[in-house]
Amino acid sequence: MNLDSLKLALQVVRLGSFAAVARSMHVDPSSISRAIATIEEELGLRLFQRTTRQLTLTEAGAHYLARVEAVIDELDEARDTATAIQSGPRGTLRMTASVAFGEICLSPLVPAFRARYPEVRLELIFTDQNIDLVSEQIDLAIRLASMIEGDLVCAKLFDTRYRVCASPDYVARAHALKTPDDLRAHDALLFALPGYRDRWLFRDADGQTRAVSVKGSIVTSNAVTLRHNMLNGLGPALLANWLIEDDVNNGRCIDLFPTYQVTATSFETAAWLVYPSRRFLPNKVRCMIEFLRTHLASHQAF
Repeated sequence: MNLDSLKLALQVVRLGSFAAVARSMHVDPSSISRAIATIEEELGLRLFQRTTRQLTLTEAGAHYLARVEAVIDELDEARDTATAIQSGPRGTLRMTASVAFGEICLSPLVPAFRARYPEVRLELIFTDQNIDLVSEQIDLAIRLASMIEGDLVCAKLFDTRYRVCASPDYVARAHALKTPDDLRAHDALLFALPGYRDRWLFRDADGQTRAVSVKGSIVTSNAVTLRHNMLNGLGPALLANWLIEDDVNNGRCIDLFPTYQVTATSFETAAWLVYPSRRFLPNKVRCMIEFLRTHLASHQAF
């Protein structure tokens, strides 16, 4: 049986309908239906139970395709390994991250990655939505969170930390900012996420945590815009280390409370490498992961 036909059947399982597969392949849904019917005719069994409203696997189809998926994974792994030995990683790598992380951390690395792996074609999807990795055929995602939920494989890229920062100009002309409680008298710059726009958490060297209420007249859903507003002297902002570490080191902004750990939600957050559950990692994905670990390692220490 044609291997591509079997992969098509697995794609129907992942996406849940002939129409969804057809959209992903830019073909007519009837062609997908005919291809599945051909597979079923060759096998002499029905893989899918079809109704006008839904498509479900039959018991026989579920058993058969589960075994087929394992075999195809093995074949793909063998192909990737042989190709890598001969010519290095190749193919299209679809990768997603938040808009801010993509702009600040990933975009500057693209030239170096392309120089090292010229046969890998990059498709970078920067969005603040947590898109479905399977239905969107994403090879690798970077998610910023305290933990990753769902049926996904993940590995920590680096721990993230937050700082309350302001521009030198703002600090020079504003009310005193000697302790976190002084923030109550300031018009803070706020991030439009639950928990970020009404109070920030501070933990001192003794491990004591307290919440400080914040208010502000500028709320933004984009972390890069939040950073720009802070650098332009519009107020203090809570920002991640990877976003403002260069600004702090170069004196463009001031870490207002360097002896405190700060957060809006959890003190234990990280940038995670996330990819769909599968038995092996394609060589192109493995190379990207190692490349990111090497080039973004400096963010860990800040």
